[in-house]
Parts: sequence; structure tokens; C-alpha cells
Amino acid sequence: MAIAKAERLMNLALCLLGTRRPLSKRELRESIEAYLEAGSDDSFNRMFERDKDDLRELGLVIETVENLDGEVGYLARRDSNRLPPVTLDAEEAAALGLAAKVWQQARLAGAASGALQKLRAAGLPEDFDPYETHGALEPRIPVHEAAFEPLMLACRDRRPVVFDYRKATAAHPEPRHVEPWALECWRGHWYLAGWDRDRSAERVFRLSRITGKVRTRGARFTAPVPDVVTVRETVASWAGETADRSALIRLRAGAGYPLRAKAASVRERGDGWDELEIPYGHGLDAWLVEFGPDVVVLEPAELRADVVDRLRAVAKG
Repeated sequence: MAIAKAERLMNLALCLLGTRRPLSKRELRESIEAYLEAGSDDSFNRMFERDKDDLRELGLVIETVENLDGEVGYLARRDSNRLPPVTLDAEEAAALGLAAKVWQQARLAGAASGALQKLRAAGLPEDFDPYETHGALEPRIPVHEAAFEPLMLACRDRRPVVFDYRKATAAHPEPRHVEPWALECWRGHWYLAGWDRDRSAERVFRLSRITGKVRTRGARFTAPVPDVVTVRETVASWAGETADRSALIRLRAGAGYPLRAKAASVRERGDGWDELEIPYGHGLDAWLVEFGPDVVVLEPAELRADVVDRLRAVAKG
């Protein structure tokens, strides 16, 4: 059904753009096969009016012209529907090149490359190489999770999804029914922010803990989608970026440099271990577990208990 409608809209757009004079409804119906197959005049009129409105929402400028006999015709003038020339300064071109390079190792590499080719044809400087190294840092966003692509499409199309999710403290996955909002990358891990229908609350899911296939559902969203900035703040909080307390941990000497970079203070013990005071927010327990035997939580007791629970869940498989 979706393909048939897209083909019908494309044919209507081509007819309106290709004519030099306004075309009446009768002429358009005779030119487009899908309209010829309409069962009745009323069915055709409803279909045509919906298609015309859809094309206008997509940005096509359709003019309505009445001739001397009072007959209404339609056309889309090319000069009214032509985009202005694409002009990019050095900073904008560099930003586009950097964005394409970020996705070079992901499934979006083909789309990014195709977009750059179109921009070159539209005015991107020929001497600008988007894949040339412009600094010491090599931008990369790893995408290894099979759930990334279906979730990205579900976020774009505003389609609810169902997937099996294993919490860090659980031995077995559970089904989750989610209205996906956005995907965000934090500390090299991908997170999905959305509305959990089963819990009637916003939740953040780490993609590496999604098991099996992501299934989409045809229903509409039931909860409002927040602003992108709000979603990023939510993901940052769940990923442990927002901290309102401090934690004291013991870290093996020469290990855990990401933790050392966030530490407010570091004290060398002299026995192969250091004591660090680090910011403590939601998600810190999940991060500490990743360092395995190189980290021991001293306080607070609740953080230590959460880390121990996660380690036990991992041990159980």
C-alpha cells in the first residue's frame, strides 16, 4: 500500500511539473493509471485531493488556475519548485565532511557517500576531500549492534517497537514495548531513549543489551515526543553523565584511565592500588562493572551493592 501511494504521488508530481499548461482533473485522471483504476468519480476526487495535499506538505508548490470556461486546472511551475544553489563556506563543508567520516564504518556509509556526491554536484568545492584527516583525532561512531538500523528507522518513522531486553541485574531478557524517540551515543555505547508502554514512563535502553530482532508495530505513539535536547539530557543522566554525589573507589594502578580522567582526587596507596573520588550519578554502577577486577567500590554502600548485583548477574550468564 505504501509503495503504491508513493508511486501515485510521484506520477502526479511528474505530471504537474512536466506540463506547460494547467491540467484539469479529467486530464490528470486519464494520465495516471492509479486514478483510472478508481472505482467512481467520488473515489477519484477523494484520492486526488489527498494526494494534492500530501504533495503540498512535502513542499511542492501547486498552482490552481481557472480558464475562461470556468474549468480548474493544476500545474507546478519549475521555477517555483527549484531549490536555490547550494553554497557552503569552509566551516560548513568541513562539518559535512566530518559527519560523513564519522559514519564511514557504519551501515550509513553508503548514504553518507551518496549525499556528499550530490552536494559536490550542487556546489561543494571540488578540492575539498571530506575523508582527508584534518586533525590528530580520528572521529568514529562504532555501530556493531544489529538493533541499530531497525531502531533508527523506527525513530525516523515514529513507529512503536517490541524487543527483548536484558537488564544488567537480570539473568534473562524480558519483552519491552517502546515508543522510540532518539538514538544517542555515550562513551562508545549506543542508547535508545523512548516511552516504555509497560511502565508508562520514559526509559533509556542500551542497545548491546537488546537480544533478538526488533519488531515494529503499526500503532501510533501515545506519549508526546520531547525536544531533542531533553532526550540527550535524559540519556546523559541514564548513562552516568549527571552526578550529584561522590563515590570512593579503589582502582588498580595503571588501569581505568577513563575513571582517572573524571576523578576529583587520586591517592596512591603504594600497594598496587589507588583510591579515587569520582562523581556518582545514575548509571555509574553499570560503568564500573565494565572494569571488572580492576575496580573495588568502597562507598557509598548502595553503589557497592548495585555493582555486586550486576557482577552476580553477569556470572550467572
